[in-house]
Amino acid sequence: MTKQQRFTRRHTLAGAGLLAAGLGAPRRASAVETIRQGYQTNIWGMPTYYLMKSGYLQKHGLAVEEFAVPSGNITMQQMVARQVDLGTYAGPSFIIGNVKGGLIAIAVIETVGKTARITTRKDLNITKVEELRGKRIANQTGSSVGNDLVDIVLPHYGLHKGDYQEVRMDVTNMVAALAAKTVDAMVNVEPYNVIAVADGIGSDLMDFSKFDPMPVFMAATPDMVEKRPDVIVAYLKAWLDAAGDFTTNAKKVDDTIYAFYASKGYKMSPQTFSTALSRVKVNPGFPDLKNYMQQQAEILINNKTIKSVPDWSKALRPDFMAKARG
Repeated sequence: MTKQQRFTRRHTLAGAGLLAAGLGAPRRASAVETIRQGYQTNIWGMPTYYLMKSGYLQKHGLAVEEFAVPSGNITMQQMVARQVDLGTYAGPSFIIGNVKGGLIAIAVIETVGKTARITTRKDLNITKVEELRGKRIANQTGSSVGNDLVDIVLPHYGLHKGDYQEVRMDVTNMVAALAAKTVDAMVNVEPYNVIAVADGIGSDLMDFSKFDPMPVFMAATPDMVEKRPDVIVAYLKAWLDAAGDFTTNAKKVDDTIYAFYASKGYKMSPQTFSTALSRVKVNPGFPDLKNYMQQQAEILINNKTIKSVPDWSKALRPDFMAKARG
């Protein structure tokens, strides 16, 4: 087995085959509602993974089918195709999903700006973003992080398309590519960055938090909103219960999420994992993000990704979270 094959095996997460029949016998059998939950297998999706394993959905009369994918923009596409009812992703992906498929934000689950990072090959000794000029950068084109890199972060440092070589790649393959030296840097999300650093493959260059706090939305399909609003409220009640564990029962959270990565054969020390998870701030709610989302939409329009700005009064629905809290 070659070095690249070993790294590929260690650093690739299986995104499929994670369907679950449910969370056990519900308390009120007659009231059970099954939801199709999309989530990404990077650290952004792990609060949602914890929710599904915590028992809180069961407590609120819900069962779940899991749809795991490498990144949130794929969940968004599944929702546009009406294959999934609910899913998380950052602002740019949500905007695209709203324009293409009328997707509706029902909550902001977390902020993840510190988890989105540029990691460079350690042997290159890169210490400044400007040194990426002419370099090969692995990027999952179409993802929110990928859009931020090209549209906001690199231009801030004077790097525009053509000043570097963008290598389109799934996030789950980037660490192996970095190890094989087929790319010079990767823009990725946790836990891939901390693992590359811990394994002596990469060096941490920067995170995106000063450019974009990256609120992660929980979105629902229009069908879900129209036909099952009561289910959405129950679902958000479960989220509020689960969020409490991130502060009052952190060991349970850590053990549950760590077990997910261990089950995939992923070698990661508890310390490395804790570093990755600490960069996710879980706080379900619905802050006023209209100005932020307007800015994100205008960037997408300037890049001809979308043609019009969403109607925020329809796209952003804080009323469901208000009912859940009430």
